[in-house]
Order: sequence, then C-alpha cells, then structure tokens
Amino acid sequence: MSLIELDNVGLQFQVRRFGRISLKEYLLKGFFLPSKRPTFDVQALEGISLTIDEGERLGVIGHNGAGKSTLLKLLAGVYPPTTGRRAVHGRISSLFNISLGFEPEASGWDNMLYRGFLQGETPKSIREKMRPIAEFSELSEEFLNMPIRYYSTGMMVRLAFSIATTIKPEILLVDEVLSAGDMAFQQKARERMRSLISSARAVVLVSHDLASLSLLCDRVLWLDHGKLRMFGPAKEVVAAYTEQVTNHSRRQAA
Repeated sequence: MSLIELDNVGLQFQVRRFGRISLKEYLLKGFFLPSKRPTFDVQALEGISLTIDEGERLGVIGHNGAGKSTLLKLLAGVYPPTTGRRAVHGRISSLFNISLGFEPEASGWDNMLYRGFLQGETPKSIREKMRPIAEFSELSEEFLNMPIRYYSTGMMVRLAFSIATTIKPEILLVDEVLSAGDMAFQQKARERMRSLISSARAVVLVSHDLASLSLLCDRVLWLDHGKLRMFGPAKEVVAAYTEQVTNHSRRQAA
C-alpha cells in the first residue's frame, strides 16, 4: 500500500526584490520608494513524482539549497504544491525545527507542555511523558525549573530533541536531527532515532550523513536544484552522488 504519492509536483515561491523597509528608511525616502515592489518567482521543486510504500525508509540527499527540507515540508503539508498532486494516507509526524514553539521566559517543564501541544499531544498524554522527557534530556531539576533563556545551545537541543522524539510515529519525516547535542548525547539520540524509524510505517529522512542513509534507508532520492536527479536503491544513489561531489571538488581545485 502506498502511504505517500507525489504526481508531477512543483512548488513555486514569489519573492520580493527588496527586503523589508524600516521606519527610518520610509521617513527619509518614502516618497521615492516604488508604490509596488517588483517580485520574481523561485521554482523550489519541479516535476517530482514518487510513491512511498508501507514499511519503506526513504533517504533524501543533495547539495545545500537543493530543495530537501522544502520537500519534507511539502510532504508534511506546511507548503501546498503549486502544481501536481500530493496524497498522504496516514498521520504525519515531523522532526524538523524541533525547537519550534519554545518560550524563552518559560521553564523547561512549561516548554514541554507547549511543544507537546504543538505535536498534537493532549494535556494528559504530555503530562504523563514529562518525567521520561526530563530523564532522557539529563537536565537537572534546577535547570528544568528555570527559564530556558538561560540554557546553553547544547541544553536547548537536548530538551528539544527529548520532547520531539516522544511521539509514536506513523509516517515519520526527519530533517538532520541525528547530530543533536554533544558526543555522549548523540549516541543516545541515534539509538532513539533507530527505535522511532523501526516502529514507523514509513520514514523520509534528510541527512548529509551518507553512511547512515546507506544503512537506514531502502531507497534514496537525489535532488538537484529542486529537480529529481536520481531515485533508486540507497547504495547506488549514494555512490553516484559521492562520485559527482568528488569530481566537482577536483574540478574546483584544478
């Protein structure tokens, strides 16, 4: 059974040529600013067709700006396709922007509640998970009781990852969360990710860790400037991508 279907999907953004105008700029030269700022279109994804079946683990690779994260957000429903058809049969659980919904002035405990609500948890279900979240994060009661604006970046990542991975996934979308925290915490993070990936009905994983993708995924999709460059068995696509990157680096060095 296909859980995800994309049929000739495209995604286009409209971008303004000028950024935001500050109040100072408006007051100083407001009369000379164009009444309507020109825009241009950016084709983020183009002609993407694929199906993801029950039990499949799909990796997504490509250079920075190739459209990998955009594809995940389209699958998650954050962006509707501009062209083509997107069909998803199952509940989507997303692991990207894992610190989304954090309130700097609230405590670690309160942020567990806020982020849990954004993940679709009920007040009862997230309260039942708060103690396991705290234990997995390895943050002390002292830190969990204080506003998270006092947290270091590593502490913030620990808490965010611990909350985000309490989900019980059906269709799991993952974007570069395998490098959470310090080395000791990364090992725990990888073990938890393996557990989540093994329990999900289907997984789409974006990562620059090609070795992990080769081990975790059945097939890999290679995006290049928003277009499908190659789609097939994980080891074959990773090998082709690695060769292309190596050849490009040699040409740059020559």
